[in-house]
Amino acid sequence: MKTNSYKRIDAHLSSLGYCSRSESIKFMKMFSVRNKGERIFDPKLKVYHDDITVDNEPLDPEMLVVLLNKPAGFICSHEDAGRLIYSLLPKRWQNRSPKLSTVGRLDVDTTGAILFTDDGALNHRLTSPKHHVSKLYEATLASELRGDEAEIFASGTLMLHGEKKPLLPAKLEVLSPTKVRIELDEGKYHQVKRMFGAVGNRVVSLHRVRFGEYNVEDLESGAYKIV
Repeated sequence: MKTNSYKRIDAHLSSLGYCSRSESIKFMKMFSVRNKGERIFDPKLKVYHDDITVDNEPLDPEMLVVLLNKPAGFICSHEDAGRLIYSLLPKRWQNRSPKLSTVGRLDVDTTGAILFTDDGALNHRLTSPKHHVSKLYEATLASELRGDEAEIFASGTLMLHGEKKPLLPAKLEVLSPTKVRIELDEGKYHQVKRMFGAVGNRVVSLHRVRFGEYNVEDLESGAYKIV
């Protein structure tokens, strides 16, 4: 959702992570902050977001949506110990208020499409089970396929241990005897790994190619873009 708020320049800069409000005077001396092309130095000046540039670049969007091709070994958390996925983003994006959050999660060893946003409505829409947002994964398996997995996954009758309802139908594309693409319209905990466990196999590596309309096939591992 596009916005164009009208508020003090120090409020713009601090909410978008460029600097704190107390640092805004120093920031405006170090960097060329302009309102409609005119250099400004007063942090109390009220301005529209879309009229401001920093070193001739527009301000970051007020609501940010970022797609990242997650490498293995990073944790989708703000607080856990270890390498956090947010460390892959620019520092100022990590300092935004409200904070960027991941849209759902990927396991530490799973790679691929992960979204970040501070748009709560979008986050809810993409993660709510009611909306059935499609996810496409590539999985490498420990053992060769038996041959009946596609039929089982598409049936809508597969029950996972601990669940009260069967899984929705999922589409399986065989790439090789031990490599597949699987498309899901739900996102239960460790779902792909549990599905193959239910048919006597094990996922060795897992990569999410696409989340909804957002695809990472054009992004290098660790790369990101605003979407």
